Amino acid sequence: MDDHVLLIGATLLDIKGMPDVGLAPGTSNPATIRSTRGGTARNVAENLARLGATVTLLSAVGEDFTGQRLLEQTADAGVNIDYVQVIPGENTGAYIALLERDGTLSVALDDVRVMNHITPDYLNQVRALFAEADMVVLDGSLTPATLKAAVGLAAQYRVPLCADPSSARLAYKLRPYLPHLHLVVPNEVEAIELSQLDDVDRSDADVSIRLARQLVHAGVQHAVITLSDFGLTYATSDEMGTIPARFSDMVDSTGTGDAITAAIIFGMINDLPTVESMRLGAAAAGLTLQVHDTVVPELSLDMLYDHLIV
Repeated sequence: MDDHVLLIGATLLDIKGMPDVGLAPGTSNPATIRSTRGGTARNVAENLARLGATVTLLSAVGEDFTGQRLLEQTADAGVNIDYVQVIPGENTGAYIALLERDGTLSVALDDVRVMNHITPDYLNQVRALFAEADMVVLDGSLTPATLKAAVGLAAQYRVPLCADPSSARLAYKLRPYLPHLHLVVPNEVEAIELSQLDDVDRSDADVSIRLARQLVHAGVQHAVITLSDFGLTYATSDEMGTIPARFSDMVDSTGTGDAITAAIIFGMINDLPTVESMRLGAAAAGLTLQVHDTVVPELSLDMLYDHLIV
């Protein structure tokens, strides 16, 4: 495959804890605790590489064992890490998730301060990567100035631009750039922050469609709302729909949105119809829900198609 996707964003160590019984506040809870590679941009990059895309990651890690190990694992998956900065004296970023017994997220913490080293000047130094890319993907870990520079470079070289907010508290950074986005992939809470709708009732069965349509109205070409174990809802100027995720046992919802993003982008760069790209995204969600890793270790295109909902 010759299509080249440029990913810009976080590389993190994911630490995930699931209580044996339930989360009791103010005390230690017996739990199963696992660590795995993570970071929104890094996760999307690995998923895409495993599907067969040519992928370059722009990111930053600390000069520590964690960063070295994450880069080794990312490179082993087929991602070009030549442009990841290794910063002396900094800690590699981390994400800590506390999960409910059913695998859904209760609360999370993230530390992405090392990403402050991905500056507008650095993006300009590697601007040739934008010129060579068939698609650029950003996450919410970038500083506002760096995000602005990335949007400008993508526009200069006329490269389709995709974004994942990464969290509801970072979503505000993307609001000024919604008309520039070929694809945006938030969850419901992030979509509410992006759209700034004041009267959203999340118990409404149609809320995700409403949010997707609002993002399209704001200028996004393809808006996808990830629904964890319920799959995804999408909207464009021409169509909309909801596609469920198919799975047997839900283990962990972490990374589901990143898998959806990667599978949809894979469909787009291969000129698949919108609905088929969305079906690939839902298949990726179903597969990711069933593993403890943030990225399905043996993910392949054949695996996705075997898991499609017909």
